[in-house]
Amino acid sequence: MNTAIAIGRTVDGRDISLPLALGNRHGLVTGATGTGKTVTLQRLAEEFSRAGVPVFAADVKGDLSGIAAKGDPQGKAASRAESLLSPWTPDSCPACFWDIFGVHGLPIRTSVHALGPELLASMLRLNETQYGTLAIAFRKARDEQDFLLTLDDLRWALNDMMEFREEVCKRYGNITASSIAAIQRNILALEAQGGHHLFGEPAFNVQDFIRTEDGRGVVNLLHADDLMEAPKLYATFLLWLLTELFRALPEAGDLDKPKLVFFFDEAHLLFRDAPKPLLQQIERLVRLVRSKGVGVFFVTQTPQDVPETVLAQLGTRIQHALRAFTVRDQARVRAAADAFRPNPQVNARAAITSMAIGEALVSVLSADGTPSPVERVMIYPPAGQIGPISELERKALIDQSQLRQKYAATKASSEANRSFIDRMRAERGLPAIAWSEEEWKPGDYAQFLPDFTPAPSVERRRGDPNAGWKAIVALAVAAVLLAVAV
Repeated sequence: MNTAIAIGRTVDGRDISLPLALGNRHGLVTGATGTGKTVTLQRLAEEFSRAGVPVFAADVKGDLSGIAAKGDPQGKAASRAESLLSPWTPDSCPACFWDIFGVHGLPIRTSVHALGPELLASMLRLNETQYGTLAIAFRKARDEQDFLLTLDDLRWALNDMMEFREEVCKRYGNITASSIAAIQRNILALEAQGGHHLFGEPAFNVQDFIRTEDGRGVVNLLHADDLMEAPKLYATFLLWLLTELFRALPEAGDLDKPKLVFFFDEAHLLFRDAPKPLLQQIERLVRLVRSKGVGVFFVTQTPQDVPETVLAQLGTRIQHALRAFTVRDQARVRAAADAFRPNPQVNARAAITSMAIGEALVSVLSADGTPSPVERVMIYPPAGQIGPISELERKALIDQSQLRQKYAATKASSEANRSFIDRMRAERGLPAIAWSEEEWKPGDYAQFLPDFTPAPSVERRRGDPNAGWKAIVALAVAAVLLAVAV
């Protein structure tokens, strides 16, 4: 089994590797568009997988799906390995494909209740006042044991708050109609982006990310092509996954290898416009999730995309080339180069703008936990296919997945709601609800409708069409005769 993650080779032939035991010390992969970040990410994911470490990565462009297929023996990867005098054999990794929308992978579903008010407020882009109203809705639902599964459930909870606003204000604090209306509008906007697909049953178990097959870690790839159209949904969803890992995994301390490595591609979306409490939560997660045996690698264009408090927690740094066309770009290049531990043999400032595709400045943690001096490195090519696999290959792998039976079937809304309520009540030690065994069938509603059938009317006598008039005249004559007689 591998005890180090081989990253690349220097010009003088030295291998640069990250000790496997330090894979949970987090890392950063940066570089301008087209400099090789995605291939580097694939290389790292393959190395962790071969070492028996499960991996999660967001496949933003679809390119990472090639990790599930063997590379081309006559392709660019083979030629690059030959130029680096590195042994190279086409290989593939066990992969599991996921998709919030359930189209290009197994669906991932959770509940509004599990997401919580803080992450949901970030997803809905609420201000502080609106967040307070949302927090009251969650607290009220918890007190009344009314668990929220979908966005529709949340919408009805907000409607109830508005209807009984006076009682809610007395018990929980002031709420305004404008805040509730703003939350409702943002819910509609989230649904328009497809966010409602995230909520439902069966609920996703984050432990299903931590699997191995034949001694290799399964590479879990989230299809994020469509998800990138909703950046807040994408960023908040990945943060929720990281939060779930933190909640579910026990303390592990120092391990021989990580339990899971989490690659956060397009990481700038997580931090852009994030409120201070959310940034503090991210920093806390990154700092503490290490003790759970989880490593987090942020992948973005420049180190400035990541807050300094988070950068301080990162051990491994892989910096691909940056472009400096403006004064601000030049300042960023200097800051990125100066952040490395100096190496007299490497001019980081000059190298960072002149490196070719697939080259990078690399600093890893040594066995004693100290960052190594910066090295200019040619990244080893991945053994899998560079570029996406076909849709037929993807579908075949999804159909063969061990988790397909668990997650692929979508429950009807009534069945999903019952399953969710039963699980929530069981988690809280509440008695189970005795659901009726009778199923609601089409047409059953008719028994609750009032009878609107009109009373039977007297059928008009057929025959003489003037019979009605004759009867009226007869009555009039009788009335006259009666009056004369009187």
